Amino acid sequence: MSGYLIFALVFWLLAWAINEWLVRQHFASPTHQRAADLAVPLLFGITLLVIWECVVRGFDIPSILLPAPSMIWTRLIHSIPTLWADFQQTFLKSVLTGYVAGCGLGFVVAVLIDRSPFLKSGLLPIGNFVSALPVVGIAPIMVMWFGFDWPSKVAVVVIMTFFPMLVNTVQGLSAASSMERDLMHTYAASPWQTLIKLRLPAAWPFIFNALKINSTLALIGAIVAEFFGTPIVGMGFRISTEVGRSNVDMVWAEIAVAALAGSVFYGLVALTERAVTFWHPSVRSGQTR
Repeated sequence: MSGYLIFALVFWLLAWAINEWLVRQHFASPTHQRAADLAVPLLFGITLLVIWECVVRGFDIPSILLPAPSMIWTRLIHSIPTLWADFQQTFLKSVLTGYVAGCGLGFVVAVLIDRSPFLKSGLLPIGNFVSALPVVGIAPIMVMWFGFDWPSKVAVVVIMTFFPMLVNTVQGLSAASSMERDLMHTYAASPWQTLIKLRLPAAWPFIFNALKINSTLALIGAIVAEFFGTPIVGMGFRISTEVGRSNVDMVWAEIAVAALAGSVFYGLVALTERAVTFWHPSVRSGQTR
């Protein structure tokens, strides 16, 4: 036991020292700086996995309580066909479809109600109310309405992503200052020209904030919705089934796949945000650091 714990302590101290050195460096080359920025969280993640492995082995924790990362990796490698089928059902069908539909509908409705104070005053409180509804309450109803297959999960994702996009877009469309709006009025710009050339660009940071929030909400909503009825495939179905069979390593393998998919999805949205809002102070300050 002591050998594993000593190795974990030494590895942690060494990784901490390297990370402390990396975060204090300012490389002249942008490539080297980006590599250092990526190395810090990567090394931190590896350290957590090493400590996890050593603690499980050192204290001889039963795998049904907490499997070691090596055990989860072995299960993941030997279950690729099953994990891929679950990924297709949950992420490619339910998450992406619901995400696009929910975010797109929320954006369109926000643009349409932007010029109506009555609709804004009425929909925004409803949006805050619906956003507070627990997914475990919505999911069974959607399963009853749309059946056990992926359309019911899409409906849950649409509900979870619609109102965050609506609220953020409406707030973003009001971000342009009165001076900028007066300038567009001086140029005799129409309301749609003002929207396209001034208010919508000013709203992009708010819109992308909603897109990033929804990238995680969509995945959580689809997985939880699968607990309440689904065909014999899907991440949520696999997690609930394998827990009942005490196959905890398979449960953690599904969690790892879901976490990786969610992180990549969030990262793609963040990269798109940097490309679209390159003019924003937060993006420019990160590029010139």
